[in-house]
Amino acid sequence: MAQDKIMIVDNEMEIIQLMKLYLSREGYDVVWTTDSTKAAALAQGENPDLILLDVVMPGMSGIELCGKIREQSDVPILFVSCKGQDIDKVLGLSIGGDDYITKPFSPAELVARVKAHLRRQNLRGSSDRELASTERNILSIGGLEIDLSAHTVVSEGSPVHLTAKEFELLVLLAKYPNRVFTGRQIFDNLWDTYGIEEDIRTVMVHISNLRKKIEPHPEKPQYIRTVRGVGYKLVAH
Repeated sequence: MAQDKIMIVDNEMEIIQLMKLYLSREGYDVVWTTDSTKAAALAQGENPDLILLDVVMPGMSGIELCGKIREQSDVPILFVSCKGQDIDKVLGLSIGGDDYITKPFSPAELVARVKAHLRRQNLRGSSDRELASTERNILSIGGLEIDLSAHTVVSEGSPVHLTAKEFELLVLLAKYPNRVFTGRQIFDNLWDTYGIEEDIRTVMVHISNLRKKIEPHPEKPQYIRTVRGVGYKLVAH
């Protein structure tokens, strides 16, 4: 089996060397660059399984770069930055990031996060191959059509592009229509438990992103409803 490939984009060589050291020890193939303006092309050429992306870099910020990568790929993107303000985390996740690690971080935490995201990505790939070998597996709820084998979503007749994490979130809710999930339950199902305080905020941002893409009127959602004081549910029409 081929090694999982990790791409690192950071303007600090010391950080790159540290991450490369620990990730290589785990058997990952690591590619890297300090030039954010060339990173999108590198990602397209290398086709990494996961990207570790700094937020503050000269030339092009990690936020801008994430947006460019999202135009061509749904690869898991983990932001790694010394900026720890809530607004930076929310912005990073809202633009298409899957997770956020704040410097300074422990190498063990970094490796654990990487393993968790790759494990989910690999499990999803295995499920896709199994479904492709059988019949199409489609969830239909109201005007939503979710093709589990093709990883496509159609809302009110129009195709919708979702990131991998947004698709996982939608599938979780769609498989159990009208069931209320707490923010913590969603986080534990999709991100694993890292013991960080931002878990509920992470879920809120991804719910907001998903609503903007699948809801005819995101400000008055008809599919993903908030159950005040409890959590979220996908309403079966």
